Amino acid sequence: MQVDSRPRRVPRVLTLVAAFTWLLACEAPPPLDFSGPLSDWPDYGGTKWGQRYSPLTQITRENVRHLEVAWTYHTGDFSDGEGEIPSGSAFEATPILVDRTLYVCTPFNRVIALEPETGKERWTYDPEINLYGDYVNQLVCRGVSTWLDPVRAEGQPCRRRILTATNDARLIALDAATGRPCTDFGEGGIVDLTHGVGLTLWLGEYQVTSAPAIVGDLVVVGSAVADNARIDAPSGVVRAYDVHTGALRWSWNPVPSGFEHSARATTSSEADYVLGTANVWGPISVDEERDLVFVPTGNSAPDFYGGHRDGLDLYPSSVVALRGSTGEVVWFFQTVHHDLWDYDVPAQPTLTTLIRDGKRIPAVVQATKMGHLFVLHRETGEPLFPVEERPVPQDGVPGEKLSPTQPFPVKPPPLGQRGLTPDDAWGLTPWDRGVCRKRIASLRFDGIFTPPTLQGTLVFPSHIGGTNWGGVAVDPERQLLVTKVSNAPAAVTLIPRKDFERESRANPEAGIAPQRGTPYAVRRETLLSPLGIPCNPPPWGQLIAVDLESGDIAWDVPFGTTRDLAPVPISVKWGTPNVGGPLVTASGLVFIGAAMDNYIRAFDIEAGEELWKGRLPAGGQATPMTYRLSKDSKQFVVIAAGGHATGGTKLGGDLMAYALP
Repeated sequence: MQVDSRPRRVPRVLTLVAAFTWLLACEAPPPLDFSGPLSDWPDYGGTKWGQRYSPLTQITRENVRHLEVAWTYHTGDFSDGEGEIPSGSAFEATPILVDRTLYVCTPFNRVIALEPETGKERWTYDPEINLYGDYVNQLVCRGVSTWLDPVRAEGQPCRRRILTATNDARLIALDAATGRPCTDFGEGGIVDLTHGVGLTLWLGEYQVTSAPAIVGDLVVVGSAVADNARIDAPSGVVRAYDVHTGALRWSWNPVPSGFEHSARATTSSEADYVLGTANVWGPISVDEERDLVFVPTGNSAPDFYGGHRDGLDLYPSSVVALRGSTGEVVWFFQTVHHDLWDYDVPAQPTLTTLIRDGKRIPAVVQATKMGHLFVLHRETGEPLFPVEERPVPQDGVPGEKLSPTQPFPVKPPPLGQRGLTPDDAWGLTPWDRGVCRKRIASLRFDGIFTPPTLQGTLVFPSHIGGTNWGGVAVDPERQLLVTKVSNAPAAVTLIPRKDFERESRANPEAGIAPQRGTPYAVRRETLLSPLGIPCNPPPWGQLIAVDLESGDIAWDVPFGTTRDLAPVPISVKWGTPNVGGPLVTASGLVFIGAAMDNYIRAFDIEAGEELWKGRLPAGGQATPMTYRLSKDSKQFVVIAAGGHATGGTKLGGDLMAYALP
């Protein structure tokens, strides 16, 4: 065959496109605008309200494409759970910034202070946690908190304190200037949080993963308790400690007033905290003006069978407003009655102000795993958009006590995918699609809230669905809420107690949990094809904006690509399951990592258009933050890029800062 070696003429249109692309790439960034506002980031959610909103405007929709890496700090703290350290890690931290210093915690609970414009290390504190426990919730630290003593003079030790809680359940107060423990707090700067919560059967059954909350001179802390192990799991008590001394000031035991034990109910700890109660593992919000603390509650233990609860179902899967000074319940709103689906409330309650007919209404928005958004009056808990109690599927397993109805918000509408039939099965080939179709057909599914069964129940949205702990961000000026959702179905199968040991031996990789004290163990699996792809059609992740004035969806786009999931680096916008949350700025930008490809992205808050993305060295399963310190300084956007061992994203230990050139 003769080869034509003559030069081929490139079509003029392609030449013009290439030239235009090159010019865009070489375009000089516009001069920086130094006239805009300044802002720090003093709390995990930006402020104690948890809005994840910044008034900064230097980075705009017009210049965001010029963002570049300003500095990187390497922590070195990560684990895949397969080496010397038995638990995997997730770098889910959002730093805080106060007094011109950036503070962040690593999955190993080291606290690090950095110079915020260069990333230079100022000090580190290592609590030397025991890394060799079985931490069921992985090794995680989502953030630290801070408190300024109004009495101590500048320069005195521990005038400003950094409060952090650890995977091995210690509450620690550090001098913000030096990183040394504040010796007047607890025992040498440390309070043991395992005291009084009941017997822990192993190191890692009881841990703290979210930042403490500060209200007045109190530090409030919840806990993460291993799911599905036993009915007498450690108590989910929420406690407030004196930030000066570490003395216990109040505790909220999440049980009804006058609760009495029955033969099948759980018992109490030595401190009279009821065991097996709902816990608060997600971030907490504070309204100091109203002396209110908002806590998102998990489930009573265990998740998938509740016939034994006998009165422990009042506060689970709820947002609860507590009096900050006393711990008394002011009001609560339950998002799921008698939760059997691990739909515990994971996200920080977000406080905002709604504008209706020219009136300002104090509100709290609670995001859920179901994709339901509940918008409530902050002072009373009354819904600000209609919520209906609707009948839900019945006929659970023997011994179960199902709720006949569940609350459904009329507005905003449910976010994400709803329901899955065999005809909806998705796959890359007829073979894997057929396997998914058969698997879906084998499971009971009568809609959301179909009870767990011996046959196997399709749970969709699943326990990793909806917003999860990433929560929402609110632009109070535009009255827009932005969040992301994961669309990942699960199969939940109850196993009779007599078959538990046999099933566990036969299926060691199936993740069968014992649920000791109940008639059933449980097997929980994400519904994937033989190729490891979700059995539901894409998008598997979405980024969504909601108009808080009307309750309508403003826009909805697929979120995430296959870039780091496929065997070859092909980037298809099918969306991905995601872990983390958004940040919004006054300039009209949404910054978010979270997806299972290694990027941080910027979107137009009004249109949902992707405007920029920056490549991360590892998974960005965290929530970014932003700050600008002085009139001659840049605005920085910072995100933890350390991946998520359970989620399977690339692991690392880097804190990444971006700014305009």
